[in-house]
Amino acid sequence: MFAEFRPLPIHSLPRTTDLVEPDQHPGAVVTLDSPALSVMTDLRQVRPVCIQQDATLREAHQLMVCSGIRLLFVEDHQHGLVGLVTAVDLLGERPIVRMREQGKPHAEVWVRDVMTPRIQLDALSMEEVAQARVGELVATMQQLGRQHTLVVQVNPGNGHHQLCGLFSTTHMARKLGMALSFIRLPQSLSELHHSLLHAQ
Repeated sequence: MFAEFRPLPIHSLPRTTDLVEPDQHPGAVVTLDSPALSVMTDLRQVRPVCIQQDATLREAHQLMVCSGIRLLFVEDHQHGLVGLVTAVDLLGERPIVRMREQGKPHAEVWVRDVMTPRIQLDALSMEEVAQARVGELVATMQQLGRQHTLVVQVNPGNGHHQLCGLFSTTHMARKLGMALSFIRLPQSLSELHHSLLHAQ
């Protein structure tokens, strides 16, 4: 099966073998006039991190921490997209509200209880994003008051929309070297517990 391929030669490591130093050459400088695609997470190249809709909030939070991200795509058992859940959803007021509404402990609140369902999601068009600058994306995120924005394209084969990109204000701020804070930070859990205990 592999007869047509020639194995590469293997070399012994000499005594003077060092670990490579990280590349010290920074990437291209990103400014507000740079192409918007320069700050987009391309989901055609980076596999999105997903979680089942019946996972616990603790599992979702642990996955975010381990992956170093603040957004998870929520899927059903057929791997269909059913929504999104962010760190704000997990640590903000939604879990407390669901606990009060459904009368169950925090350990029994599922991802599906606090996520934003697919029917409520919107996105930017890849065609427009491809022509936009970073500054226009910053203005868009500021207007929406969000930390994340999705990008979609149409699959010419079946006409379905496909999620193909993601913008994050955290990623954009790091690339630009400036603060971008357009949303209210979630209350601490202690503040939420206090407000729940003293609610009328």
